[in-house]
Amino acid sequence: MNGYFQLVITPKGTGIRVYAPTDGDEPLHVNDVRDYLEDRKIQYDTVVVNDAVTKADGEVVILTEAQILPEREGVKFDVSKDRMTVTAFFYPPSEGAELMEEKEVLGSLAYRKITYGIQTEAIHDFFVNRHYCKEIVVAQGKPVKEGKNGYVELHFNKSLRPRPTLREDGSVDYFNLNIINNVEEGQLLATYHPEVPGEPGTNVYGETIKAAVVKPSMIKFGKNTTLSEDKLTLTAAKSGHVTVKDGKVTVSDVLVVENVDVSTGNIDYEGSVEVKGVVASNFSVKAGSNVLVKGIVEGATIEAGNDVILECGAKAGGNIKAGGNIISKFIENANVTAKGGITSECILHSTVISGTEINVTGKRGFIAGGKVIAADRIEAKILGSEMGTNTVVEVGADPQVKLRLKEIQKSMAEAGKQIESMKPTIDGFAKLLKAGAKLTPDQIANVKKLMELDKMLKAKMQTESDEYAELMEKLSEQKEAMVLVESIAYPGLTVNIGELSMIVKKPVQHSRFVVDKGDVRLAPF
Repeated sequence: MNGYFQLVITPKGTGIRVYAPTDGDEPLHVNDVRDYLEDRKIQYDTVVVNDAVTKADGEVVILTEAQILPEREGVKFDVSKDRMTVTAFFYPPSEGAELMEEKEVLGSLAYRKITYGIQTEAIHDFFVNRHYCKEIVVAQGKPVKEGKNGYVELHFNKSLRPRPTLREDGSVDYFNLNIINNVEEGQLLATYHPEVPGEPGTNVYGETIKAAVVKPSMIKFGKNTTLSEDKLTLTAAKSGHVTVKDGKVTVSDVLVVENVDVSTGNIDYEGSVEVKGVVASNFSVKAGSNVLVKGIVEGATIEAGNDVILECGAKAGGNIKAGGNIISKFIENANVTAKGGITSECILHSTVISGTEINVTGKRGFIAGGKVIAADRIEAKILGSEMGTNTVVEVGADPQVKLRLKEIQKSMAEAGKQIESMKPTIDGFAKLLKAGAKLTPDQIANVKKLMELDKMLKAKMQTESDEYAELMEKLSEQKEAMVLVESIAYPGLTVNIGELSMIVKKPVQHSRFVVDKGDVRLAPF
C-alpha cells in the first residue's frame, strides 16, 4: 500500500497522521498533503507538514488549533491533456467521518461528461480494498490505430556509394567498386505494399478521434521492366543494370565503342555506354544510365543519368555531369558535377560539385586550386599547396538545391512581371464588358488568350512556390557537415561550412574542420 495521510480532529486542534508505505510501494508526496489542506482552507506550517511526511511514523501532528468539521472520504479527478485518461486520487476520511459510495464516483464522472471507457472494475476494487493517495485509472479512451502509407520496396540497393579499396602496394583501386546493380531477366525488382487504413479512437468524453489519412503509392517503372497485372510486383524484362532514374525503376543495356572521335561522332544513348579508348576533345557522350571510359577524357563532355567512371581521368576543360556518382583517376582543369559522391586521386584547378560527399585519397590525394563543393563532407590527404594556391572547399548544403532555388526565384519573378503587365489589359476588358460594351471577335479571342495565359502563369507560380518552400525546408535541415584532412592543409585554403567560413593561415595537420559554437573550428581527425 502507498504511503497516505489522514486528517485528525482533536481537542487540541486539527492535525494529520502520516502512514509509511508497505510492501515496497510509493511513499506519500508532500504536495498531495498541501493540495488537500489548501483546497479545504486548513491553515498549516510548511515545515511541520514536510517533517510529518518525512517521518511517516503514524503519530498525530497538530497543524492548527482550530477544530474543523469532520471531512468525509474524498476524491480528486485528473484528465490527461490528450483527454484519453482519467485518474482518481482518493483521500481517507477524518476519523469517524462518512465514507463515499461507489455510485458517487460514477455520478461524478457522468457529471463531468466522462462517458467512455469507464473502468468499473478498478472503481469497484477501490471500494472493496481501499488504497488512498494513489492514482487509479477510472476511465481510459481508445487510442487511434494509425494506418500505414503505401510504399514501394526495392529489392536492390539504389544508393550505392563508391568506396575505393587500398591495394597492397599502397595504390587505390577506383574501378572495382561494385556500384553497378546487375540483374537477370525475370528477377524481382520491386514490390508494392498497399496502404493500410487506420482505425479511429475515442476519448473519455466519447469524442471520435480520426486516424491520419493514409496515402497510396505506386511502382513507377521505366524501360525493360514488367509490372504485374495486380500492379504489386515489378520484374526485369531483360538482363542489364537496374537503376532508379527520375523516380522510375529502369533496366538498361550497354553500348560498347572503341573511341569517341571522328569515327563515331557524339554519342547519345538511352542505356549505358562503355568506351574502351578515349573521348576526344570537343566530343560528347550522353547516356541515360552509366558511362565507363577506359582512356583519357580531354576537353570533352560526359553526361550520365547515373554513374560516370573515368579510369584515366579528365582534364583540359572537360565537362563531366552525373545523376549518380563519379569515379575519376584525376580531375584537372575540369568542371565536374554529380548528384551522388565523387571519388578521385587528385583534383587540380577544377570546379567540382557533389550532392553528397567528395573523397580524394590514394598515393597523391590532394585538392589544390579551384572550388570543391559537397553537401555532406569532403575528405582528402592534402588541401591546398605549399605555394599558397587559392583553394576553396565548401560543405553543409546541397549545391543542387541552392541552384534550383535560384532558378525558381528567377522564374517566379519573370512570371510575376508578365502577370502584372497583362493585368491592365484584362481589367480594361472586364470594365468594358461590365459597362455593356460589345467586343469584336478579335478582341474576345485576345482576352480569352490573355486570361488563359494569366491562369497558367498563376498555376505555375503556385507550383513553384510549393517547391520553393519544400526546398527551403530541406536546406534548413541540420547536417553534421565536415571537411577532413588526413595529412596537411596549407595556408591559402578557405573552408566554408554552411554560411560560416574559415581561412587557413598556417599549416594544419591531421584534423577535421567542423562547426562548433557558431564558428568553423578544428577538431581531432
